[in-house]
Amino acid sequence: MRFHTISLLALAAASTTMALPRPRTKRATTAVSASDLAGFAPFTQFARAAYCDSDKIEGWKCGEACDAIPGFEPTLTGGDGNAVQLFFVGYWPDQNSVVISHEGTDPTALMSDLTDLKFTQENLDSTLFPDVSTDVKAHNGFADEHAKTAAAVLAETTRLLSDKNANQVIVIGHSLGGAIAELDSLYLTLNLPADVHVKGVTYGTPRVGNQAFVDLFDSKVADFTRVNNEHDMVPIVPGRFLGFSHPKGEVHITSPGNAVACSGDDNDGDAECTDKTVSNILKGSVLDHLGPYEGIHIGSIFCN
Repeated sequence: MRFHTISLLALAAASTTMALPRPRTKRATTAVSASDLAGFAPFTQFARAAYCDSDKIEGWKCGEACDAIPGFEPTLTGGDGNAVQLFFVGYWPDQNSVVISHEGTDPTALMSDLTDLKFTQENLDSTLFPDVSTDVKAHNGFADEHAKTAAAVLAETTRLLSDKNANQVIVIGHSLGGAIAELDSLYLTLNLPADVHVKGVTYGTPRVGNQAFVDLFDSKVADFTRVNNEHDMVPIVPGRFLGFSHPKGEVHITSPGNAVACSGDDNDGDAECTDKTVSNILKGSVLDHLGPYEGIHIGSIFCN
């Protein structure tokens, strides 16, 4: 992706003065139990592992992240960490599932790109997303990044589902990787047999598409969670005033050991959910984007 710069102060001011696409209503929150919160750990480790060089993933020797999920069998790696984000596909025997994980990017560079205002919304590629309305639009940079790996991911996923007699696919990503994973969750749901369960878990994910995209996503992808950490600023960009929104499924870590599940789609109706906690980017933290997600940091500097 190309990264540019803009005044964050100007964007913050704009985000509080321009009209929002739809009225926002208060949404209910429920506390996430300690056991449920701990249950995210394997997904977090998969997200962390996606930042590691492919040669370390191929032998599942990427340090703490790989050690935390013994027995995982990587079968496809790709990307170069530059023109194409790193990714891997493999089989997780413990869950009889195919796992796909996408690398993120430097959060400061991502923030520059998402606050530049030079990006556009574009229709989803009809060859990848068949029979989707032209009303459905996504961030052009995210859609372009997703398209670079989509065919390879689908082919390997299809092969593994058959070879391993599996019926679940888990798509994971952090940051930019979370945006790709969100698109993958919809893409795979539309292109795999109906009896295959697609689960998405993302971390610190920016807004990917417009409200029509969110409506389609919510109607197709029933098992999706986007985890946000404390005052992470990335999930509030691109702004709602630009026509972007999040799907349902937010889990917000409010402090170490404490999290809430926020019902409904993207809005700032509850003080414990991200959009209220981080009402503009000046109240956000890039460091929170890296974690810790219940003791686990995500990013290239944490891949060992």
